[in-house]
Amino acid sequence: MNESDARAAVFAALHEIAPDVEPDDLDPSARLRQDLELDSLDFLRLLEVLAGSTGVSTPEDDYRDLTTVQALVDYIAKRG
Repeated sequence: MNESDARAAVFAALHEIAPDVEPDDLDPSARLRQDLELDSLDFLRLLEVLAGSTGVSTPEDDYRDLTTVQALVDYIAKRG
């Protein structure tokens, strides 16, 4: 999966989980939990939605590396 496809998948999943987040205004360096205010359940649901749309499942050991929107995009692009 290329970065553009991964970015589209992440933005769509974020919009589903946090409808207040506008993809056009989303900064790639935004922190998922602090800046976008995703709690742990939102974060897990985000990963679940991404797994469904991209086929990329995320092992729990990788959660700590997925702190920003861009980190998530890169992760999906690399594994998708």
